[in-house]
Amino acid sequence: MHLSYLFFLHFIILNYCPFITSVTYSSTNVLTQGSSISVESQDHLVSPNGLFTVGFHQIGQNAYFFAIWFSERMADGSHTFVWMANRDELVNGKRSKFCLSKSGNLVLTDAGNRIWMSNTKSTFSLQLQLLDSGNLVLKELGKNTYIWESFSFPTNTILPNQLFTKDTILVSSRSLTNFSSGFYSFYFDNDNIIRIVYNSDEITSVYWPKPWLLTLQAGRSPFNNSRYAFLDSLGRFISTDNYTFATSDNGLALQRRMTLDVDGNVRVYTLKNRKWIVSSQTISKPCLIHGSCGQNSLCTYSLNSERRCTCLHGYEAKNHSDISFGCKPTFDLNGDREKYDFLRLPYTEFYGFDSLYMEGVTFKVCKEACLNDTSCKAFQYTFNQVIMTFKCYLKTLLFNGHTVDTPFTTYIKLPKNNVSAFNLKATNQSELNCSSSIIKLERTYVGKSENGSLKFILWFSIILGVTEATCFVFFYYITRQSSIATTQSYLAIATGFRRFTYDEIIKVSNNFIHEIGRGGSAVVYKGILPDGRLVAIKRLHEASQGEAEFLAEMSTIGRINHKNLIETYGYCAERKHRILVYEYMENGSLAHNLRAKKLDWQMRFDIAIGAAKGLAYLHEECLEWVLHCDVKPHNILLDDDYNPKVADFGLSKLFHQGVIDNSIFSRIRGTRGYMAPEWVYNLPITSKVDVYSYGIVVLEMITGRDPTWDQGSNDNKRVDQKTLVSWVREKVDEPGKNLTNAQILDILDPTMKDEYEDNQMKTLLKVALQCVEENKDVRPTMSEVVKILLNLEMDY
Repeated sequence: MHLSYLFFLHFIILNYCPFITSVTYSSTNVLTQGSSISVESQDHLVSPNGLFTVGFHQIGQNAYFFAIWFSERMADGSHTFVWMANRDELVNGKRSKFCLSKSGNLVLTDAGNRIWMSNTKSTFSLQLQLLDSGNLVLKELGKNTYIWESFSFPTNTILPNQLFTKDTILVSSRSLTNFSSGFYSFYFDNDNIIRIVYNSDEITSVYWPKPWLLTLQAGRSPFNNSRYAFLDSLGRFISTDNYTFATSDNGLALQRRMTLDVDGNVRVYTLKNRKWIVSSQTISKPCLIHGSCGQNSLCTYSLNSERRCTCLHGYEAKNHSDISFGCKPTFDLNGDREKYDFLRLPYTEFYGFDSLYMEGVTFKVCKEACLNDTSCKAFQYTFNQVIMTFKCYLKTLLFNGHTVDTPFTTYIKLPKNNVSAFNLKATNQSELNCSSSIIKLERTYVGKSENGSLKFILWFSIILGVTEATCFVFFYYITRQSSIATTQSYLAIATGFRRFTYDEIIKVSNNFIHEIGRGGSAVVYKGILPDGRLVAIKRLHEASQGEAEFLAEMSTIGRINHKNLIETYGYCAERKHRILVYEYMENGSLAHNLRAKKLDWQMRFDIAIGAAKGLAYLHEECLEWVLHCDVKPHNILLDDDYNPKVADFGLSKLFHQGVIDNSIFSRIRGTRGYMAPEWVYNLPITSKVDVYSYGIVVLEMITGRDPTWDQGSNDNKRVDQKTLVSWVREKVDEPGKNLTNAQILDILDPTMKDEYEDNQMKTLLKVALQCVEENKDVRPTMSEVVKILLNLEMDY
C-alpha cells in the first residue's frame, strides 16, 4: 500500500509539472517551462546583478517558504525577505517543488499538494525570470510584457520603483520570527486615500491618517481615480492622494525597502554596512498605533527603552509570549456595584468605545454613571479649556491605552480589594525605592563547609517540585484539550453540526477540484462526506474575520434549523482558512433558474412563500436576531423538488434579541440593485432592509427582469433598481385598485402569460410593492408577508 501511495503521488506531481527536470540555477536567473526548483536540491534563481535571490528558504524545523530575499546576508547572518508566495502555509523540507508547468502555470506543491498557484496559462513559450529590481516575472520569450509578476502581489514590502496600486495591499508579519499574515494592512481605501488599519479577532480600527481628521485636514486629496504610489530610487515616496515624503538620506543609495512592520508602522530602510537603518517612519509615536499592546493594557514609550506593554492592574496577559494579544480581567464586573471602586490613572487615555458622553457634569455624576452600568470598564474625566467645562466619557472597552502630555485622567473600574492592593503595592514600592540604604546580610547559620545531607534534601526538593509542576501543566493541558473535544462532540451529537479540520476538507472536496460557484467573497466547491452526503463547500477568501468572531457566529448558525434555510453541516477555522460546509442543492440558485426560464407560475409563488418563511424565522424566531443583508436570487437555492432555501444568512450580522446598534455596520452591505435606501442615506439599519430586498426579488420573479435590465432607452444607459420599481408602479397605476388583465400582461414575464393565477398574481404584486416602499416604516415585516401569502394559499 505504501508503494502504491508513492506511485500515485508521483503521478499527480507529473501532471502538475510534466517532464520535471532538476536543474541548478546558481548562475542563472531563468526558469523554463517544464522545469522546477526543489526544496532538497536548494536550487535558486539569482538576479543578473546578484542583489536578489528567489527559492526555498528554511524558516523553522522542516518548514520552508518560497520567497525572494536580498542575496547578501546581514551582519547577524540573517536574510531580508521582500516577497513570499506561501507565508501562511509553509511546506515540508522533502518533496516540495516550485515549477513552471507546460501550460504556463506557476505551481508550488507541498509533497504533491498544491499550496499556491499563479493561475496563468499561455500557448506561447514562457520563462520565469528574476530581474535586477527584485521583481519575479513570467513572460513570453522575446516580449517585454509580463503575464504575471511578484510586484503585483506584495506581502509586507515594496522595493524602489515598485508600483503600489488600488489592487495591492501590504500586510504585516505576525512577529519578527513569524512571517505569517499579521494584524496590520496598508492599502488604498475606496475614497482613494492610503490608510493603515488594525484588524484583529475582536477589533477593526483605522488609525492612520488620524480618523477624527477630515481628509483635507490630514493633507490628503480624494480627487483622483488612478490610485497609485511608489518609492523612487532617490528615497521619495509619491502618492496620488498627495501623501509624500523623502527619506532622511534621500539621494541615490544602493538598496532601500519600504516595509509595513510587525508593530503597524511603515518604515523605509536603507542598507549600510550590512545593517538596515531606518531613514523614514510614518508614525513618530508608536503608542498611537492601534492594537500595539492589545486590550486592557498600557503602552509606554521612550527613546531609550522604546515601546513597552504592561497589563493594567487587575488584568493578566492572554498570551504570556505575545503581549499583542492583550490582557484579560481576573475579576467579574457583573456583581453588586457596592463591590467596586476606581483606580486613578493620570495622564492616561484609551481610544474610542465611548458608550456615553456627558458635558458639564460633576465627577460624582460621572462616577455613578459608570458604577450603574455593568458594561462600563472605566471612565475618563477631564476639563476642556476651549469650552470651559468638564467632560465625562464612559468606556466599554479599554483599547490602545497610552500616556498623554495633557491633564487627562482615566479611572478604571476594579473590585475594591484590587484597588486597595494596588495602593498598598505602590506605597511599599515607594518605601523601598532607596537602593543606597539596602544592606546585604550574611546568613550566619550557613557555614563554610555545608552538610551533605542538607545538600541532598535541597536538590531532592527542587527536583520533586519541578516534577510536580510539569505533571500539573501536562494534566491541565490534557484535561483542557479533552474538555474542548467533549464540547465539540456534544455539539455534533446535538445538532449534527461539527468542526472540520482542513485536512478533512481537502479530502471531502477532492482537493477543491469541482468548482460550482464563485462570488466576490468566496468560491464554492462540490464535495462528498464519508457517509455519502453531497455537500457544498464554501471557501471564503482571505479571512475578513478573526477566529473568535467566526467561531461565535458558527455557534449560532449551528443552532439555526428551518426547512427554508440552508442546512449547515459544519465549518473549518484553521489558520487563515474560513470554510463552510452545507447541504448541496441539486437545482442550484433561483437566479440560475430564472435565467434558464425553468420556473412556472406556481413554482415562483411557492418560492416567494418559502423564502419569506425563512427570512421571517431569521428576523423573529432565532435565538439571535439575524439580518441577512444580501437577499437576492443568487442566495435562494432550490432542492430536488424546487423548495427554496435561503443561503448565506449567517455571516452578515448577528444580534441579541431586541438590540439594534447601527454603529456596528462599518460599511455598506449587500448587492447593488437589491439594497434598501437606508444603506445609501446612512439611516438606521433594521430587518426592513431584508424586506426591501425580498420585494425586489419578487418583482424580478414576476417581471422576468433583473434590477439592472436595459429597457432600451435612447442614451443606452442601464437603469437601476429604483427605475424598475417606478416602471412597475407606472404600469399598474394605483396598486390599491383592481388591476386589469392588460396591466398584468404588460409587466408579467412573457413565459407565464398563459398560466398565472389571477388572484395570486395581484396579491403577490401588491405585497412586493409594499416591500419596496422608500419609507421603511410603511413596509410590512416578513412575518406579515408570510401571513398574507399563506391566507391566500389557503383559499385554494
